[in-house]
Amino acid sequence: MIKKILYIFLLFSNILFAQTELKHEVYFDTDEYEVSDIEDNRLLLFIRDIQNQDIAKISIYGFCDDIGSDSYNLQLSQQRANAIKSIFSEHEIDNTLISNVDGKGEVLLKTVNTVDADVIRGLNRKVEIIAYVYIPPRPEVIKEEETMESALKGDLKVGDKVVLDNILFKTGYSEILPESMETLEKIAVLLNERSDVYFTIQGHVCCTKNTLDAVDRKTKKRNLSEARARYIYYYLSRKGVSKKRMRYEGMRRKYPLGGDPKYDRRVEILVTRIINNDDK
Repeated sequence: MIKKILYIFLLFSNILFAQTELKHEVYFDTDEYEVSDIEDNRLLLFIRDIQNQDIAKISIYGFCDDIGSDSYNLQLSQQRANAIKSIFSEHEIDNTLISNVDGKGEVLLKTVNTVDADVIRGLNRKVEIIAYVYIPPRPEVIKEEETMESALKGDLKVGDKVVLDNILFKTGYSEILPESMETLEKIAVLLNERSDVYFTIQGHVCCTKNTLDAVDRKTKKRNLSEARARYIYYYLSRKGVSKKRMRYEGMRRKYPLGGDPKYDRRVEILVTRIINNDDK
């Protein structure tokens, strides 16, 4: 189903977004603030997950076990928090998102059993990370629904936008999901029939901060929306659609639809020119 959609957004200067929390803990050896290889790998998986989220802020809190003086534990807990912040910075997490980097000192032991005490102390040597994720309100939408065939065979005009919302992408990649291939093949047939239509293929992404583009996990470049549009461009070219009629561009995350993020991993066709027989 392709939709020509008019979005009506109610904009207020004091609008509040709901938030949810993503949490992670990093554990340390006794008296250490360097992150072990195992914990580093766990942390990188967490970072990868939140890079595709719309993060409002990140809080980092360091803790120690109850062995050592108060001043020593306070300093060590701060060093642990700082170490985590450094790793975030190394992996392109915007420092302005990190609102707290605090050492909280020791966590008091709540058991007298020696065996349990060793285990609990190990769990208290940690950094807690809380990423607060925006949950945007779903926009009010007025829709005029058309089938793909009627949209592309209909009375198109310059400025019309056809949303290919059955062309769905794997998270973090520019390749479409297998179940979308049949739809893409049908689009190629229809666009070959409409040789009078010139258009721009616009790629979109979900879940990034503000209007940032997402990182293409295959190339590690922050141009995923463009990569998705380029994927469709070259597919259509291989199917016979003239490159003279097409161009592609990445729209980053400037126009989220709201609701399920998979629908923001999308491509749209913007009609840029309609030629008549005299122009051919």
